[in-house]
Amino acid sequence: MNNKAHSFHIPVMGIGFTIDSPLKVAQYGIDSVISLVDDMLIEKLRKMYSETLELPYQEITNKVDDFRAKRITSYLNLINEVVDQKIEAVKQAALDTGESFKAYLDMLPSNAHLREEFKKLTEKGEGLSELKSWLNQHLVKGSIDVNIMTKVDKDNYNKDEKLPVAYNDAHAALRGFANSNLNGSVVLSAGMNPRLYAYMSEFDDFYPTSEGTFKKRIILKVSDYRSALIQGKFLAKKGLWVSEYRIESGLNCGGHAFATDGYLLGPVLAEFKEKREELRASIEEVLNKELEAQNRAISKGPLQIKITAQGGVGTHEEHELLLDAYQLDSVGWGSPFLLVPEATTVDEKTLEKLASAQEKDLYLSDISPLGVPFNNLKENTKDLERDALIDKGRPGSSCPKKYVALNKEFKETGVCTASREYQHFKIKALDTQNLSKEAYQLELNKITEKSCTCVGLGTSALLKYNLDTKKEGEGVSICPGPNMAYYSKVMSLKTMVDHIYGRDNVISRTDRPNMFIKELYIYIDYLKNKLETAKVEMTKKEQKYLATFAENLKSGITYYNKFFLELKHNFEDSKNEIFNMLSKGELLLNNLQLEIANVEVKN
Repeated sequence: MNNKAHSFHIPVMGIGFTIDSPLKVAQYGIDSVISLVDDMLIEKLRKMYSETLELPYQEITNKVDDFRAKRITSYLNLINEVVDQKIEAVKQAALDTGESFKAYLDMLPSNAHLREEFKKLTEKGEGLSELKSWLNQHLVKGSIDVNIMTKVDKDNYNKDEKLPVAYNDAHAALRGFANSNLNGSVVLSAGMNPRLYAYMSEFDDFYPTSEGTFKKRIILKVSDYRSALIQGKFLAKKGLWVSEYRIESGLNCGGHAFATDGYLLGPVLAEFKEKREELRASIEEVLNKELEAQNRAISKGPLQIKITAQGGVGTHEEHELLLDAYQLDSVGWGSPFLLVPEATTVDEKTLEKLASAQEKDLYLSDISPLGVPFNNLKENTKDLERDALIDKGRPGSSCPKKYVALNKEFKETGVCTASREYQHFKIKALDTQNLSKEAYQLELNKITEKSCTCVGLGTSALLKYNLDTKKEGEGVSICPGPNMAYYSKVMSLKTMVDHIYGRDNVISRTDRPNMFIKELYIYIDYLKNKLETAKVEMTKKEQKYLATFAENLKSGITYYNKFFLELKHNFEDSKNEIFNMLSKGELLLNNLQLEIANVEVKN
C-alpha cells in the first residue's frame, strides 16, 4: 500500500481535464484520477485511442443493455492495458539505458533511493534476471483511480419505464469500475449516498483478503474528521473499508466548493493527525464484526489507512510542511497541472485563458446546476454561450447530456436547472409573482445564471483531440481553484514536478500568500457575502449559523498563531507577513461578529 513513487497525486479535475491523465503520467509512477460522469465522452476517447494505438474497437451504443457501465469498463481496461505496456517499456529501457527510464528517475523526489540503488546494482554487474526482478519490485506505475460524485446519481428510463436503481448514473459508473480489471481506487466525493454505498457491498473486489490487500480500494473525499468517522463507520457496517481519507480545503480548491462551517484546513489536518489511530482502530472493529457475520476473510494484521490532503498548495515549502507537520501520505496538486499538457487535457484557447488569469478572473460562482458554489473562470466560453442565449430571449441550455437532470419540481423524470425547459417553467412562475422591477431582476438572474457544466467541463478534451462537438457545441467550462492566479505559463511535466520537489520554481510573483492564509481570507469573504444575503431577512437559525462560522474561523486563527510560532526552520522569510495577516483577519472577524450580533432578527 505504501509502495508509491511520489509524494503527490493529481486529483480529478472537471469531467474531461484528467479523463486520460493516467496514459500521460502513470508510467512515471504518478497517481491520477479519471472522472466517470460522462460515458459519451469516455466512449469517444476509447474509439480515438483504439484507432490511434491500433487496438480492436467495437462501439457500445446506447441501444446496448447497461451501455453506461460497459463503456466505462471497456475504457478503463484500455487505459490499464496501455499503461501496463508503457511501464514495461520503461523497465526494458532500464536494461538498455533508454530515455524513458531516465525520465522516470528524473521525476522522482530528490530523496528517493532508487537512483543510487540502481547504480549500485549495475556497478556490481548483476545478471539480467536479478535486474528484472529488482525493476519489477521497485518501478511502480502510478495508480489509475476514478472519481464518482455520489449525488450525481440520476434515475434512468427506457422510454417511459423507470429502470431499477442499479441503472442510476452513479450506480452504473461504480459497476463499470468494479467490473474493470483495474487494481485502483474509487474516489467518492460530494457527500454521502447510502444507497450507493450499500450497492458497493455487492462487489467482491472491495473486500479485504486475509493478507489485508484489496483489488479495488475506496477513497473518501472529506472536509472534516466527523464526516470521515461517520462515513467510514457506515461503510464498515457493510463490510467495506476506506483505504484513504482525502481531505480537501472547503473553499481553496478547484471545482465544486463544499464550505465547512468555518473549519480551516490546518486545524482539520491536526485533528486527523491526533486521532488517526483512533479513527483506524474504531472503524476496523466495526468492519471485522461485519466481515465475520458475512463469513468473509478478515485481515491477519491491522488494516492500513492513508491520510492525504489537497486544496491550494503551491510551493515546495508548503508541500513539505503538509507531509512533515501532519504526517500525510500524499499531497494533491490540482489546478497548476491544468497548465501541463503532458499531464492534463485542455484545449489551446482555454490554456491561454488560464495562463493569463489573475485573482480578479477567478471567483466562487453560483453557476453549477447542483446548487453548490463552484470555482469559475470569468468569460469562459460556455458562460459566454449562456449569456448570448439570455440576450436572445432564449435562456437555458438544450441539455444534450442530462447528467445533472436531478430536479423534480416540474417533472418526475427530472430536469437540469441549467436547461431551457426548467428555466422556462421557473420564469413563467416568476412572472405571476408581481415583484418590483429590482426584485424580479434579482430572481431572474438566479434562474438564468446556471451554466451547462456537465457538457462544458468535458468539451475541452473534444476540442484538444479534434473530435466531433456537434452534440455538445464548443463552449468550455473550466473550474480552477484560486491558486491558479499565481501560475502564468504553460509548463512541461518535468518542470512542474521539479517545482513540487523544490528543484525549480515556476511562480514568478512574490505576492502569493501562504496557502493557509489564502484559505482564511477566502472564508472571511464567504462569510461577508453570506451575511449580506441574510441581512435582508435574518432568522435566528441563520444568525446562529453565521456566529458559529465566525467563531470557528477565530479558533482557526488562534491555532495558526501557535502553529507558526512553534514552527522551526520553515517560512522564516514570510512569518512576519503571516502573523500580520492573521492579526488583520482577526480584526475583520471581530467586526463581522459585531455585525452578526446586531442584525435585526425575524422570528
